[in-house]
Amino acid sequence: MTLTEKILAAHAGRADVSPGDIISIDLDLVMANELSAAVAITEFRKIKGATKVWDPDKIALVPSHFTPNKDIATATLSKMMRDFAEEQRIKNYFEVGRGGIEHVVLPENGMVGPGETIIGGDSHTTTYGGLGAFATGVGSTDIAAAFAIGEMWLRVPPTTKVIYEGTLRPYVAAKDLILATIGRIGVDGAIYGALEFTGPVVKELPISGRFTMANMSIEAGAKNG
Repeated sequence: MTLTEKILAAHAGRADVSPGDIISIDLDLVMANELSAAVAITEFRKIKGATKVWDPDKIALVPSHFTPNKDIATATLSKMMRDFAEEQRIKNYFEVGRGGIEHVVLPENGMVGPGETIIGGDSHTTTYGGLGAFATGVGSTDIAAAFAIGEMWLRVPPTTKVIYEGTLRPYVAAKDLILATIGRIGVDGAIYGALEFTGPVVKELPISGRFTMANMSIEAGAKNG
């Protein structure tokens, strides 16, 4: 199995999985920002019997996109998330001044690790693949369901292995690698697929570079990177 398949199998309680399998996985972390959280909270309250989140320690709420708030509308969204965090006793709420860009905040606070399953209400949640996690962006209704039960169903994606040989020339960075890759395969070249990057070039990349490549996997339509 590929790395993606091994992680998904472990979190589905199965010995193995194959591309195309429909499975339900346990989640290690659910993330939302002020935009995706507002809709998720509204939908969560519609779920029959859902009054408390499944595990407040496995939810992260990050004011990220409109911080500081630019108007009354965005302030209202942020307050909705802040109130929900207090109500549900979610300790991983990163208030203005404590937080920042969501995909930087979570790794820097030790909330992302290899082999974990992470979903987020933002397309670039794939960033956490830079640390060897299965991480993917989902819609707010999926976030709402995850708030309630800590699980998500998905189809196991096929994997494309991308090998980078040789060495990087001066001033060439991970951003150049992933842009060149997307340029070759196209913006639809990895739709609902997993991109796994390897080779001597990748082994020499700093963590920031690995984050960059995983982050931009979605720009080719990938499920995760």
